[in-house]
Amino acid sequence: MNKHIAIPLRVAAILVLAGLAGCTPSESPQEWVAREKAKKGAPLAPLPVIKTFEVFLYKDQDLRDPFGLSAEEQEQANTSGPHPDQNRPREPLESFPLDGLKMSGTLGSAKSIEGLVRDPDGVVHRVRVGNYLGQNYGRIIAINEDRIDLVELVSNGAGGWMERQATIALGDTKKQ
Repeated sequence: MNKHIAIPLRVAAILVLAGLAGCTPSESPQEWVAREKAKKGAPLAPLPVIKTFEVFLYKDQDLRDPFGLSAEEQEQANTSGPHPDQNRPREPLESFPLDGLKMSGTLGSAKSIEGLVRDPDGVVHRVRVGNYLGQNYGRIIAINEDRIDLVELVSNGAGGWMERQATIALGDTKKQ
């Protein structure tokens, strides 16, 4: 056997024998377990007192929501104000979110200017005032050398619509 391995084995054997010598031969493991089980444990803390709460029965479910619109206001919001034209044919750039469209430049003179818009697929489209783009019914209201101005129609949360101004700047992918 190797000398380097034999020395640690001898030391380990001596430690095991010393550990066994410290055990008392008068008590068997079963007796020790029985003695430990017979000891009394520490007393448990009492359970906390459960608070009782007053029961409240809400009976006004059929009344109008105080934070919502009344029936008259709801109807007025649905019938007045701007609405998207659901019957017009959709234009190709309406299938992309506005922040995915990028203005690439312009063509023409100030009287008959056209914008160049690149979609997320890399295709460049010509747009004019009155064209639609973006998924919120964005209608182009002005084309300038450095930006395209739009008016979007977004839901007002009450069943109606409201207008929101947006811009696509030259070389910019963000909407304002």
